[in-house]
Amino acid sequence: MKILKRLFSLIITASILFSVIHAQQVADPTFDAKVAHPAYPKNGPRVLFDEAHNNFHTASGRYKPFADLITNDGYQVTPNKQKFSAETLKGYDILLISNALGAPRMNMPDAGNPAFAEAECDAVRDWVKAGGSLLLIADHAPMGAASQTLAQRFSVDMSKMFTIDAQNYDKESNNPGFIVYTRESGRRADHAITRGRNDSERINKIITFTGQSLKGPADSAAFLKLADSAEDAMPGVNPNPVSAAGRAQGLAMSFGKGRVVVLGEAAMLSAQLAGPNQMPFGMNRPGIDNRQLALNIVHWLSGLLK
Repeated sequence: MKILKRLFSLIITASILFSVIHAQQVADPTFDAKVAHPAYPKNGPRVLFDEAHNNFHTASGRYKPFADLITNDGYQVTPNKQKFSAETLKGYDILLISNALGAPRMNMPDAGNPAFAEAECDAVRDWVKAGGSLLLIADHAPMGAASQTLAQRFSVDMSKMFTIDAQNYDKESNNPGFIVYTRESGRRADHAITRGRNDSERINKIITFTGQSLKGPADSAAFLKLADSAEDAMPGVNPNPVSAAGRAQGLAMSFGKGRVVVLGEAAMLSAQLAGPNQMPFGMNRPGIDNRQLALNIVHWLSGLLK
């Protein structure tokens, strides 16, 4: 009972801390998005950046540092303002979706409704099967519920809750939702994405910043593996935590001729300033490899990493 109360307290703390941070999230204007040696000096892969589904993250908003980073690496980024169809996706190499919602704002009652029509989900699935690459990012509630219909096309289950880890969180921020993954722990698992092209691109430490848990199909690779101590819960709705053991916050898989990466947390690939103290929140956080992770993910999706 004491352990359950402790976990409940941690979950409430995480949700309160997130609410404070979320209310004051802005892209970090000082983030260094330069890339010394671009992967594609010219005519790089074309990236369609979704902004047609009430997305909390856009290429010119909270995800501008990410968009700038991959642009400087040679990728050609185009914001998407249309519903998905074969015609919309035609000619693009990578589709990026970050925190789509079922309503214009996260705090609206319908925010967790499906963000994508069934026909759109079919179009994305068929496009990936034919050789496209998808980066699907869906955060804690309500974003998981909003993206679950699309995730199911790739046999990915989203917890649709908040994930915490009372043992493996970032002690500096004192937020149990800020989960740490390291090479030494084995939870930053071995994969082409975490190895990179050489030692300078190897991923050693990642922090995620309050997300949900994922479960992929048997042939998927969990490169950000949650520890057995991780828990999922929904404060105010179903506060009793359930185990997130065997689940992940980063998955990679082949699908037909294409590739898919699904992330259960979005801020890890952002670079934001959050809260009243303007805390670095994402790739701009010192001492972590989230910036390189962003590059490695798009490198894998575009086929540079095997």
